[in-house]
Amino acid sequence: MCLSNFLHFPRYNRRTHILSFSLCIVYDILCMSPSGGMVSSLPSLCVLDISSNPQLSQGVNGGGFMELASSLSHATSLTTLRLQACGLTEDSLDALGGTLHCFTSLRELDLSCNKSLSGGLDRLTLYLAHLTHLESLDLHMCCLTHADLEALIQVLPSLTGLTELDVSSNKEAGGVVHPLVSALPLTQMRRFPLNSCSLNEESFTAFALAVPSLRSVDVSWCKVVGGRLAQLLDALQPPVILELHLSSCELTTDDICNLAAVCRRGSLSSLRVLDLSYNGSAADEGWSALFAAGGLGSLEEVDLSLRPSTSAPCSAWLPALLCALPHLPALTHLALQRWTMSSHEREQLNHSLRKRSVRLEWDPPRNDVMSLFKESPEESQPEE
Repeated sequence: MCLSNFLHFPRYNRRTHILSFSLCIVYDILCMSPSGGMVSSLPSLCVLDISSNPQLSQGVNGGGFMELASSLSHATSLTTLRLQACGLTEDSLDALGGTLHCFTSLRELDLSCNKSLSGGLDRLTLYLAHLTHLESLDLHMCCLTHADLEALIQVLPSLTGLTELDVSSNKEAGGVVHPLVSALPLTQMRRFPLNSCSLNEESFTAFALAVPSLRSVDVSWCKVVGGRLAQLLDALQPPVILELHLSSCELTTDDICNLAAVCRRGSLSSLRVLDLSYNGSAADEGWSALFAAGGLGSLEEVDLSLRPSTSAPCSAWLPALLCALPHLPALTHLALQRWTMSSHEREQLNHSLRKRSVRLEWDPPRNDVMSLFKESPEESQPEE
């Protein structure tokens, strides 16, 4: 076995039966014998994570992945298989599909960030029907085509244990939300992110049908949400929702005020994560109303950052935030990047957070930034 190319050696925890690789060239380790070497010698293996190893599927006939897929038939106790960003191809899906019937205990399958799967998902979906206990299927950022999604929709009714499906960052998904929702076991779904999926009005309305049972809602980077947030908020079932991600949704002032009204009713009392970043078009009165509303006692993380290319003063709504902070006892992370404030306002915010373990993300004062550039003029030079 050659170790000269390894960045990190694989780790196997015998107590938990977890084998993970981090940025390794895994061919020699996983396939050091015709039967698949390491994997076939660990029949009690529960978790196998070989993500971020694009070399695995390179070379003749998919390199080491064909050997790995063959050896996986011995890992009958596998509950989690993560193959994120492994350069998987359509041929890889054929090889993997042939072993899926052996994974009677598989609960999580992650094939995300494998863009070469585009157009070939039907070569796997036929075998996915065997995974009746599968709870999580991750296909985000796989460049899925309409045909891929249609093939997925056909097999979803067979995945009766599914609670999480991630097809985010696949633009074509925005056109098939209604059939996706119709094929999912909605009452047990907990995560169904659709961020960066090019949602339209029809698909946004269809998504609202899935919202009542979800623990996490993510429609970030979907501009259609702007002006229609009330439709989504009306579908929330308190106190189920734990995370709400609405970054770069072109939210209006009315949207933020509607969100404030929902908070005031106590419908978001269990919310832990609130991402409203990159929504600078909302006016000050919206942000003031949100922090004055209360009802966010469980909130741990909140992000109000503006886009990197913009900035705006927060003086009009900062008093409402300062008054709200004592009523946010669980807060651990507050992001306010690109919002500008005076030195006195900075002192007020720092004073409000004293003796609290809150990670504050904000930009340094402008004079600090300018002095930094003066001390290091090379930082301002354009790259060649």
